[in-house]
Amino acid sequence: MQFPYGLSDFGTLIENQYWYQDRTDRLAALEAAGRQLFFLRPRRFGKSLLLSMLEHYYDLNRADQFEALFGRLAVGRHPTPLHNQYFVLKWDFSLIPSHGDIADIEAAVHQHINDRIRQCVAEYQMHWTRDIPLHPSNALSSFESLLGAIHATSHKLYLLIDEYDNFANEVLMAERSGSQSRYQTLLQGEGLFKTVFKSVKAAAGGLGLDRVFITGVSPVALSDMTSGYNVGEDIYLLAQFNDLCGFTETEVATVLRQLHEEGGDWSPEGALATMRTFYNGYRFSEDVTESLYNPTLSLYFFKALRQQGQYPRRMLDENLAMDRNKLIYIAQLPGGEDLLIEALSGDDRVMIPELVQRFGVADVLVAVKDEPFMASLLYFFGILTLAGVTSFDECRLRIPNLVARGLYVERLREHWLPLTDKAHELPEAVRALGQRGDLAPLAALIEQRYFRVLSNRDYRWTNELLVKFAFLTLLFDDRLYMAVSELETERGYADLALIVRPDKRRFQALDLLLEFKYLSLKELNLSGEQVCEQSRQALAELTPVILKLDEAEAQARSYGATLKQRYGFQKLHAFAVVALGVERLVWREVRV
Repeated sequence: MQFPYGLSDFGTLIENQYWYQDRTDRLAALEAAGRQLFFLRPRRFGKSLLLSMLEHYYDLNRADQFEALFGRLAVGRHPTPLHNQYFVLKWDFSLIPSHGDIADIEAAVHQHINDRIRQCVAEYQMHWTRDIPLHPSNALSSFESLLGAIHATSHKLYLLIDEYDNFANEVLMAERSGSQSRYQTLLQGEGLFKTVFKSVKAAAGGLGLDRVFITGVSPVALSDMTSGYNVGEDIYLLAQFNDLCGFTETEVATVLRQLHEEGGDWSPEGALATMRTFYNGYRFSEDVTESLYNPTLSLYFFKALRQQGQYPRRMLDENLAMDRNKLIYIAQLPGGEDLLIEALSGDDRVMIPELVQRFGVADVLVAVKDEPFMASLLYFFGILTLAGVTSFDECRLRIPNLVARGLYVERLREHWLPLTDKAHELPEAVRALGQRGDLAPLAALIEQRYFRVLSNRDYRWTNELLVKFAFLTLLFDDRLYMAVSELETERGYADLALIVRPDKRRFQALDLLLEFKYLSLKELNLSGEQVCEQSRQALAELTPVILKLDEAEAQARSYGATLKQRYGFQKLHAFAVVALGVERLVWREVRV
């Protein structure tokens, strides 16, 4: 099996017999959904390959390739009447740079559209009955020339637009001076991008343009753009297109079984459980219950199994690391960091009335960035996903999987505990806990450095969440562990479980479970200085501390028994941990 990791050209994929998860059975539904469609999905979720499949299917120049390209696929057995009936023109706005002044950007837009029109003219040259003059400084005039020539034929145009919002996202996330004013100039009023889409709308009014399919990541700019292009239909939340991009668990399991037949010292069941933890969890419609696997990360995993016979060393494909910038953007907004913490806390705590589906310039640049705005952006970026509705018809959102959770953890760790000349202390402390079950070095590091940082911040969550986040952000390491916060068990939710990856059990690493409690200085009737002066043993003998340790121990014992049964390991190192204000930690090892 060859896996098309990083490959988005449908023709190359099919001709070279790469593995392809067939989605051509949706073509009839897409045709019925409308003539001008918007489809949004997170980065690296297969949108470009989808567009390439549409291009190959509808391109009239590829009619003689139909059987070779689609004969073995679902639509090859039941083709729609529209196959190979169109001139196809494709614009890819990710190729337009967002830097430079307005004149530079506008020139790049005209250049890109002109280049694609020139390519289209050359590819279909046998069909033209009139000249198609191109205007170097005015691509929209070139577009009208192309439409005039198309109108004189018996075919119409299918326009594909990839990453329509790339420019807007790049500009809004950038910190470069003047970037936001460029965004306003290009999209507000009679800005160039808005004018481009007004031309698309006009072309669809009987001038030769029959169908448009537009992809993007988020609805940033959609409100402004569609004030000039108000004929597009949003299909990205419809249940029938939930898995138009992405893999189902059945599809993933089938691939793993086929790969295992080729050989390998791993089990399909263990690999599926690992992929489920790291890559599954995406839902793009409230009307479906099945979640999806990130396709790029799945292909990354499959390719490692195929070529190396083992899991990838790091579960996060670095090609997705740019998503960190989205979290940085949100974290810097007022209340943004609190939202990240709320999402990491588990229990589907992020609730908003509904997804915000269109953002205009005023919304993004001027309006208050409230929780619905920020949470909706994180949803479209793929860093939150749908988790159902509340009894009050509110939208629940959650972090989809462990890879996305890792991005949150990295962001908070970098912000709260920046690298210093004592950076070596952290790996040593983590190694002491993960190899020997010795919690003391990590507790000392948290007391001496982490608590000092957090104690100066005005957080509403100064409770057991504080200590949990301290441990989570420091211990998270997908190289060895599946670090799961709020892991569901039969009797409740374990605070933090560090489960050794199935492929890493040959190393000396312990399975860990930590249950956290918090006592304020007021509850202890002690000052911070008094707490710091006492030994850890003396603190552990205080009555309020004993009660909290007992409570955490009972939960750890209960949750631990379930985890041992679920994962099949013989020994679990469990700890009951109590934070005393933001000064000290006491703990008790728990026998499970």
